[in-house]
Amino acid sequence: MNEFKKDVFVGLVSFFGILSFIFGQFIISTMLFGIAALSSTMLADNRAKLERF
Repeated sequence: MNEFKKDVFVGLVSFFGILSFIFGQFIISTMLFGIAALSSTMLADNRAKLERF
């Protein structure tokens, strides 16, 4: 997956996490925020590795 697709994925998961929080689905929103956090962390790690070389 290229960088743009990863950024879009993290953005969409975050957006749906906010929507599910607003609608009161707290377990689903927690899972979506966790997925977004893990994905963005892995994305940042990959970018850092690319910058070193």
